[in-house]
Amino acid sequence: MHISKSSSRALLLAGLSLAAIVHGAARAAPVSGREAGAATTETAEADPSGGIAEGSNIVVTATRVNEIAPTTASLEAKQPQSIVSRSLIEDSLPATSDFNQIALITPSVSNFNGNNGIGLSESKAQIRGFQDGEYNITYDGVPFGDTNDPTHHSTTFFPSNTIETLVVDRGPGNASQLGQATFGGNINLFSRAARDDFGGQVKASYGSYNTYLLRGLLDTGALGASGAKAVFTGQYVHTDGALSHETYSNYNLFGKVVVPIGSDVKLSLLGTYNKNRFNQPDKDGATLFQQALYGRDFGLNADPATPQYYGYNHTTKTTDFEIATLEANFAPGSVLTNQAYTYYYDNETLSALDVTGATANTVTLADGKTKVAGNVPGYTKTNKYRVYGDIIKVQLKLTDFATIKGGAWIEWSRTYRQQTDVDLTTGNFNYIEKKATNPVTGEVTPLYVKFDQNSQGNHTEEFAELELRPVPGLTITPGFKHVDFGRKIIAKYNQTTRYAQSVTGDYKADLPFAQVNWAITPQLSAYGEYARGFLAPPLNALYVANPQYSNLEPERSTNYQAGLVYHGSRLSLDLDAYHIKFTNKFVSFTSPVAGVGTVFTNIGGATYKGIEGQVALAVTPAIAVFANGSVNSAEASDTGLQIAYAPKSTAAGGVIVKQGPFKFSLIDKYTGPQSATGDGNPIYAIAGYNTAIVAASYQYGPVRIGVEVTNAFDSRRVNQIAPNSKTVAGSAGLAVATNYDQYYFQPGRAVSADVTFLF
Repeated sequence: MHISKSSSRALLLAGLSLAAIVHGAARAAPVSGREAGAATTETAEADPSGGIAEGSNIVVTATRVNEIAPTTASLEAKQPQSIVSRSLIEDSLPATSDFNQIALITPSVSNFNGNNGIGLSESKAQIRGFQDGEYNITYDGVPFGDTNDPTHHSTTFFPSNTIETLVVDRGPGNASQLGQATFGGNINLFSRAARDDFGGQVKASYGSYNTYLLRGLLDTGALGASGAKAVFTGQYVHTDGALSHETYSNYNLFGKVVVPIGSDVKLSLLGTYNKNRFNQPDKDGATLFQQALYGRDFGLNADPATPQYYGYNHTTKTTDFEIATLEANFAPGSVLTNQAYTYYYDNETLSALDVTGATANTVTLADGKTKVAGNVPGYTKTNKYRVYGDIIKVQLKLTDFATIKGGAWIEWSRTYRQQTDVDLTTGNFNYIEKKATNPVTGEVTPLYVKFDQNSQGNHTEEFAELELRPVPGLTITPGFKHVDFGRKIIAKYNQTTRYAQSVTGDYKADLPFAQVNWAITPQLSAYGEYARGFLAPPLNALYVANPQYSNLEPERSTNYQAGLVYHGSRLSLDLDAYHIKFTNKFVSFTSPVAGVGTVFTNIGGATYKGIEGQVALAVTPAIAVFANGSVNSAEASDTGLQIAYAPKSTAAGGVIVKQGPFKFSLIDKYTGPQSATGDGNPIYAIAGYNTAIVAASYQYGPVRIGVEVTNAFDSRRVNQIAPNSKTVAGSAGLAVATNYDQYYFQPGRAVSADVTFLF
């Protein structure tokens, strides 16, 4: 592992500062009673600590409309923002929902996949057309994602029972917003709050597709004179799935303990464990021809003579995530926070090679020539990694009108990935790969090995911000961040080249930021932001025979955005506009020079621009109506066409009722027209579609009974298309045997009912 000198100095100083603060804690000012990182939309007072944990300083005026509205923004926002509270998760969504479903209610957010039912298969979210891997997701301020590129898996790590609040920041954030993809925005998740009072709940849910969920939550409340408190939650989910033979099960355990150390230092220990098992092909989706034969909900079958057999297509994913957070006030308005964390991901997959019918049921024997017809080709796949990191943030109050924040982040990872070709019918190897010879040693790679690869990652960031308050109500925050990102592959058989390689890639970026917030009145504020974004090249840039010929640089974005936020007693409103220029698009090509092979470089980019808004009105103290929407343009600089999976608009609206023990909501989300390919081909155009959720509950004493109806109007439109290179010309878009493109449709209407016992 390589650590830059600047990073090591920052960490050493941070460690010395932390030790000094803990030693002298008795002299410091009291720590805020608010839990670090547990954002709330129903607090009227700022965190006295200054909210050094990302997101913990979310301040929303405690009006009735903000308490009842499903999403809102802070008057202190410095970039476009939507805050989704626990009440929406609890009262308006099915318990199986993943974090992408929660975020979907906000402007400019769309998603696809999840076709097995809400939260019952992996989904992917987009923000303003930026795809998963082009924005950050954090949990209590800790960024997480895959180690080959910063993509995410919505059904692993953090199901909805582990989330207290979700905040979508539509922009790179300030310098202290950390992550590998400070590029297209941030989805910030915050863990369940440990409360001062004892309590909890037990929930049981049953619904469509034989889906059942059991969940429990326990808050210990403040314990003894120390005031330590803890929250624990766990759940089990099982479903047969909306798609045929695509069963899914999930186990999750979560715990957090908050321990005051004296009156001014607080330690939080958090851990979660998650395990999923599901039947699904690695490249899932059915062709139009398969759906014409077997119905739109076709996924897998029970015939072992076919690649669609459920026994040939299954995955087990095991994850854990741990965070230790120490927060200390060492002077009035001055705070230090240190977060040490680790997380683990293990994906073990068995999959058919091709479930579309484009590949014949044929395997190859050890001589590499003899074919066996009728046997089903497939592969095993492993992707597992362990990530370690530490984030330190220091806030110093210099004067009544100036505060400086600084810090550093260091993270390193160790990853193992492999893919092996197998004969699913017999369990033997399938010797299907082309011959590959190591150019140095002459070793010939086994014909059943696609790759067998270890890799390492090393990432450091240092940042500083100066918050200036020259006049009452005006906050100006310039900032700067430096990024060092390195990768190394140590492969027995590297992916693509299929022979032993040791390859490295190192990337740097300097990112300036400037934000302003002006409180025009106590109810109205305006904000603006200029920020540079960064996205590191993916690991596959090192899957080349001669990496010295690549000249890849990180992708960059330049962001300009401004907006207004208004909070009245009955009306909440915010509106913004943005313009983002993205450059250094990653591309690869085969060099015409003999012996060079594949080369990665940067060409072109895209321009993202649009307007967004959200409004909520309290019609009565118990009834609120809301709406939000966006008009989005995401045009490629080379073609002028809307990029793939970038909807041209989004909209959401509905009504929320909270009248005593009765709660009701109707929420409808519209995703505008988009393209599956971004090349203007009308065959792959995806029309706009709506998804509505109706939820109602009634509480009698400690018992609450609820019902949720997802996709209430049973819309079954296409929401994703995966083109197949083997599709015969002229067959695309048709339900014929020579069209191997995979089509994904909205899952149909589903109903669930639940009973919750509260104590």
